[in-house]
Amino acid sequence: MSQRDDAIFTERELDIMDVLWDRGSGTVGEVREAIQDELAYTTVLTILRTLEKKGYVGHETEGKAHRYHPLVERDEARESHLRRLLRNLFSGSPELLLTQLVSDRDLSEEELRRLRELLDRRLG
Repeated sequence: MSQRDDAIFTERELDIMDVLWDRGSGTVGEVREAIQDELAYTTVLTILRTLEKKGYVGHETEGKAHRYHPLVERDEARESHLRRLLRNLFSGSPELLLTQLVSDRDLSEEELRRLRELLDRRLG
């Protein structure tokens, strides 16, 4: 996994990966159709090829088309992005991130209660 150790995606790459994670696989046309933005076919193809070069997706030939599938799990990407976010914006401090989350966001009481339950389970 050396090529994919730090699964960090651009916003456009993430849009495409979301489609692949949700559907399991897709051709360029299927991915393009599933994305909310109007991206050109060649743009989606270029991004998929870039993701393949990075080792994040693979493909099988299906007739004249290629069917792309993710090679990295969504959770793996979340963890990688979170580690980078912690390192770059919060000096590696989960406490600073959590403080930012609960103080600057308009969280409902129910969301705060669920966060407390998660912390209590982790501590207990």
